[in-house]
Amino acid sequence: MRGKIAFAVGVLTAAAVGLSGVTSSAAPGSAASPPTISKEYFGQAGGTAVYRYTLGNARGMRVRILSYGGIIQTLEVPDRHGHRANVVLGFPALADYVAKNSPAAGGGVYFGALVGRYANRIAKGTFTLDGRTYHLPVNNNGNSLHGGTSGFDQKVWGAEEVPAISGRGTAGLRLSLTSPDGDQGYPGTLRATVTYTLDNENRLSIDYRATTDKPTVVNLTNHTYWNLAGEGSGTVYDQRLQLDAGRYTPTDATQIPTGELAPVGGTPFDFRSPVPIGARIGDNDPQLLTGQGYDHNWVLDSGGGAVPTVAARATDPGSGRTLTVSTTEPGIQFYSGNFLTGTLVGTGGKIYRQSAGFALETQHFPDSPNHPEFPSTVLRPGQTYHSTTVYTLGTD
Repeated sequence: MRGKIAFAVGVLTAAAVGLSGVTSSAAPGSAASPPTISKEYFGQAGGTAVYRYTLGNARGMRVRILSYGGIIQTLEVPDRHGHRANVVLGFPALADYVAKNSPAAGGGVYFGALVGRYANRIAKGTFTLDGRTYHLPVNNNGNSLHGGTSGFDQKVWGAEEVPAISGRGTAGLRLSLTSPDGDQGYPGTLRATVTYTLDNENRLSIDYRATTDKPTVVNLTNHTYWNLAGEGSGTVYDQRLQLDAGRYTPTDATQIPTGELAPVGGTPFDFRSPVPIGARIGDNDPQLLTGQGYDHNWVLDSGGGAVPTVAARATDPGSGRTLTVSTTEPGIQFYSGNFLTGTLVGTGGKIYRQSAGFALETQHFPDSPNHPEFPSTVLRPGQTYHSTTVYTLGTD
């Protein structure tokens, strides 16, 4: 490792902005003002009401989250000059998410969504646990991806506001979902809660918890796409990425890990020092051909733990915006938006083409149920699955 990623949070000023990213001169609240949360009706999915919650803080950061899929629809932060813009990809209306965000709807982009029960891929939709074999829906090159054909990204979650508490300086949204025994082929009734929390240091924390009444496997994450220059502004190729990982998991032709933990040194997968995302994406490397760019799991040097440690840092030279990702997970999937094909229109009215955004999905490794040498994703009755990821936005 060439040196741990430095954790830095910029001090920001802000201006009010809508979904289009157009700024005004409205001043933010006092730095002493606690974060806030508000709620509005956003439509219906399958006859169930969907609400949009807005978290905001005193430094101009604003996050909109849907009870449908737990989706981060927009996330607005200032640049180095105080101009605020939305820096995540998404759709303007609920109908777009229902019709286009999942493989079942012919999409599969998962903009901003919570994915589960099992994030990433399980080979051939099959795994064996305690001597019994389970079969999952296949929806990606003969494999099961992100929980199957009707995953957590397509569910309306229960939602409860977590208002600011005196002396704590945060506001949040707690989402809950019960996945019944046999849902998408997975054993056990899984009860999951995911809490989004915003503070005045521009940290958005996601805390995942789950319990089960039968042995099962679980791997939850968030699938936000980032473009630190602003949503719809073009490709992310010039944005620089650093990953605290000296190894990654190569895949076969269907993007299932081979089981090898390969060193990144001397390959296009070496992000131990900051590198523009597009610098080596065109290299003649078999793994880049398989994923049509980056779509791989990196093995974090921290190995996972009880306290979030820095896993990744991205910067945009033009705007000065920075994103630091800290997690308790042992892996992170870096996806460079390779399969955005110019067929989707985002929140700001712009078409999303290849590499219009990148994802950093904190996780256990893909296909872990079929790789006993990987960190285990088994959850048993009496245990609690617990994972935390923190996104910190700042400026250089």
